[in-house]
Amino acid sequence: MSRFKPRVNEKSKYHPKAVKLMDQVHEVLRYHHYGLRTEEAYARWIRWFIKYNGTRHPREVGKAEIESFLTHLAVERNVAASTQNQALNAIIFLYRDVLDIPVADDLAPVRANKPVRLPVVLSRDEIQALLAEVEGVHGLIARLMYGGGLRLMEVLRLRVQDIDFGNGYLTVRSGKGDKDRTTLLPVSVRDDLRIHLQRVQRLFDKDIAEGNANVWLPGALAKKYPKAPQSWEWQYLFPSKSLSRDPQSGETRRHHMDDSGLQKAIRAAAKQIGINKRVTTHTLRHSFATHLLESGTNIRVVQKLLGHVDVKTTEIYTHVLRQNLGAVKSPLDSLEND
Repeated sequence: MSRFKPRVNEKSKYHPKAVKLMDQVHEVLRYHHYGLRTEEAYARWIRWFIKYNGTRHPREVGKAEIESFLTHLAVERNVAASTQNQALNAIIFLYRDVLDIPVADDLAPVRANKPVRLPVVLSRDEIQALLAEVEGVHGLIARLMYGGGLRLMEVLRLRVQDIDFGNGYLTVRSGKGDKDRTTLLPVSVRDDLRIHLQRVQRLFDKDIAEGNANVWLPGALAKKYPKAPQSWEWQYLFPSKSLSRDPQSGETRRHHMDDSGLQKAIRAAAKQIGINKRVTTHTLRHSFATHLLESGTNIRVVQKLLGHVDVKTTEIYTHVLRQNLGAVKSPLDSLEND
């Protein structure tokens, strides 16, 4: 999700064709199995693109209007490069997959600046103190994230069957870029994870007894395996405490935990122990990669564990490695000692 959220009045009266168009957008997004968050984000950008162009149907506008909209985001709205790229992807999806209209290959909007930002990394002592401060299920999730380099939604979307105690790894399904990968299952969390699974099993048994056992399945798996939503191995590893209505299908299901609780727990823990850095859940992933490289792990191995397509993405962590600075003397100290 982008940090910048366009303000669109959902009650705006669009051109009748545009209203019909949005139904098509949602239908095609679901046909291609886009995630709910991506669907919501793309729909917002497409609505805003239509509104920006005076509610004209996208068939009535073209390259110039697309470039103008994207330039408006960069120059007047000052959005981040990733936000502008998401808006571009949404518009390309609209024309290519919904309207079946080719998009010009030579789009040349003013590009948003993409500054190089070093990731926030905690020291090993800070990580140890942080993890000790986060308790309960949130603490277990935080340990898995740091221990395996998981993104927030990757860990929350884990299923029971994704945990392999015998081989000591876990499987991330449909991670960033819709790719699967395996990563480490830390030895130190396995006993606590088994106890947690016992609690989840009791909740699942309760759902079975009450006729509420149901979980969302990706793609067409629910049709191919109609009993899978009621199967233990497909249940979320970190289920929500309450049942909820699926916004797409309307079915009542037990979804995974909401991400906001863990985010708040991490921020509160960092504040409590006095870490004066901007600590988020993603900081655990950054720290995982950096600490592995510090310990001598090959960067290609770290790349695979993180699920990076290009090793250049992984190389950013080499810029924040803890260097052997003990033997380096500041020139200021040299001046004062002369």
